[in-house]
Amino acid sequence: MKPDTTFTQINGGITAPIGFRAAAVSCGIKVDALDLALIVSDNPASAAAMFTTNKTVAAPVVVCREHLKNSGGIARAIAVNSGCANACTGEPGLTNAQMMSQVLASEIHCPTEQTLVASTGVIGLPLEVSKIESGIITAAKNLDRHSNQEAAKAIMTTDPWPKETAVQVNTPAGSFTIGGMVKGSGMIEPMMATMLAFLTTDALIDSLQLRRALSSVTDETFNSISVDGECSTNDSVFLLANGSSGISVSDAIYPFFVDGLRQVCSKLAKDIVRGGEGATKLVSIRVTGANTGHDARRAARAIANSLLVKTALHGADPNWGRFIAVAGRAGVTFEPSRALVRIGSVVLYENETAWPEREAEASQHMNGDEVDVVIDLGTMGDEEATVWTCDLSAEYIRINADYRT
Repeated sequence: MKPDTTFTQINGGITAPIGFRAAAVSCGIKVDALDLALIVSDNPASAAAMFTTNKTVAAPVVVCREHLKNSGGIARAIAVNSGCANACTGEPGLTNAQMMSQVLASEIHCPTEQTLVASTGVIGLPLEVSKIESGIITAAKNLDRHSNQEAAKAIMTTDPWPKETAVQVNTPAGSFTIGGMVKGSGMIEPMMATMLAFLTTDALIDSLQLRRALSSVTDETFNSISVDGECSTNDSVFLLANGSSGISVSDAIYPFFVDGLRQVCSKLAKDIVRGGEGATKLVSIRVTGANTGHDARRAARAIANSLLVKTALHGADPNWGRFIAVAGRAGVTFEPSRALVRIGSVVLYENETAWPEREAEASQHMNGDEVDVVIDLGTMGDEEATVWTCDLSAEYIRINADYRT
């Protein structure tokens, strides 16, 4: 058995790993705001990605899938713009995404298939590719290891703050670093990470191992969050590994790598929920006592996405009946006679018995900015799952009603 992985939280975000640089510019897609970021590895890097499961797929996703296939899982750089999703834009949108990639390749002197592109913003608008091209040319001249925060700002849409993190992973073979940044505030639901996430590491690992690690960690983190139950068209998670630390991810080191990647992705995933549109609290929904892991995840997601649950959470109303009702209609094995609902440390309902006198204490817990809820399905099974969500406030309605007008 390997010893517990030790982590050192460090600054630097996406450029904390050795051999990565970034840049951010305002190219005019948004008004007076950073709206274009580049992430560049000094050397060719192993690359892996996860993409949206939405059948309405944006042009950048199509281009990235093709490039990763053609390059054999090797990438040098990523260009990402905010303000325009380049989704539902037909052949012109695909041409613009390809041109975006070609300009990036020309500026950093690499094969086009070793570049990746991403876009986020309003669906259906044409991408002003001349502005993007000019922005890439300018940004490529200003790449450095100190623009990580600006890059995190440039990918934001309705995000209330930039989200980034990095850790140094300490192993028996030495240390390597994993960094990342993410954008996401609305249209967040676990059908593959519903947001854009960019991850880098200076560990040496091949693309097949990289994809295996990313898939596993994505299920536990980005696929376990929900703000509003909506799956977008551009959702992508990218991971580049350039090996600059000199630490090779052998079979013995692989568990350390996965632990470090989980540490980074978990922080970023929870930050998405904290910064959800109109959110005032981060809520952990843990379902226990399920017969299968699938049942546990399905019930947890159903509860996390319930509008009645989310409004009760916002009002600090310990209405345990809403949790029981959703568990009962989630389409999983459920034994209400043995079910349990706990908010914080307070059991409100168990074995068909309710304790209304405890609701004031539960409400006090719900008034905090982090809320823990446990629902036991009562099946006597030992499977469980956790989904992180947020409350639903009037501010969410205002943001989305005014998003384009």
